[in-house]
Amino acid sequence: QVQLVESGGGVVQAGGSLRLSCTTSGRTFSSYAMGWFRQAPGKEREFVAAVSRSGSNTNYADNVKDRFTIPRDNAKNTVYVQMNSLKPEDTAVYYCTAKNGAGYYHTGSLPHGYDYWGQGTQVTVSS
Repeated sequence: QVQLVESGGGVVQAGGSLRLSCTTSGRTFSSYAMGWFRQAPGKEREFVAAVSRSGSNTNYADNVKDRFTIPRDNAKNTVYVQMNSLKPEDTAVYYCTAKNGAGYYHTGSLPHGYDYWGQGTQVTVSS
């Protein structure tokens, strides 16, 4: 069983930046496609970003493109989401997720395509 642990959430003013981290317990981190989703109160969980196994391919939701990036460090079993120019509408619980045995270029945006989920970390952007 793979465990995902997110960190880095908090409260930030609009226009500010945050970096979330997600560290996994598995030994084969480089075989996982990784993703970030988020869920705001009263809303469905939505895709934020995904990165392929090697980090060569990325995929972003339209509403975060050009503001967020999703680097990964396979040596540290860690994926990040760097969030810049934050807006109040970015307020949500952010979840890290992993897909085991992903294709080399896989960067899926559908939650049911992922196998493991973290517990989530709260991000609050004040106006």
